[in-house]
Amino acid sequence: MQLTINLPDPAFQRLSRLAELTNQPLSELVIQSIAGNLPPAIETAPVEIQAELLTLQSLSVEGLRQIAQSQIPFVHQERHIALLERNQEGLLTGEEQRELQELSLAADRLMLKKAHACAILHWRGQPIRDLNQLSPN
Repeated sequence: MQLTINLPDPAFQRLSRLAELTNQPLSELVIQSIAGNLPPAIETAPVEIQAELLTLQSLSVEGLRQIAQSQIPFVHQERHIALLERNQEGLLTGEEQRELQELSLAADRLMLKKAHACAILHWRGQPIRDLNQLSPN
């Protein structure tokens, strides 16, 4: 597919110089730059969380920061660690194995949401360098 765009001269000069320095065709560098700056791809996430991740696109910067800052409740963190330790010792009951699976899945889902929220913030020009930047101003 072909697309014609007008770039501001400084952007064109910068891309041209970078293409020259890296021995890449200008068109490939432009494609790489665009692809690298798109919001995260929802379709690569597990199907059961895709709709939830898609809703992140419509959140405000403040809403995204709240998600990026969110954490598993401390009591769940402690329980998760305790179950992991018991699992290493081979002492988990069937119910505890299910609980460990649920806690692990919840932690994985939250990390995925946090990563998507940070990526969207970055895409919107709100780069995140450290956790202190996630705090509301």
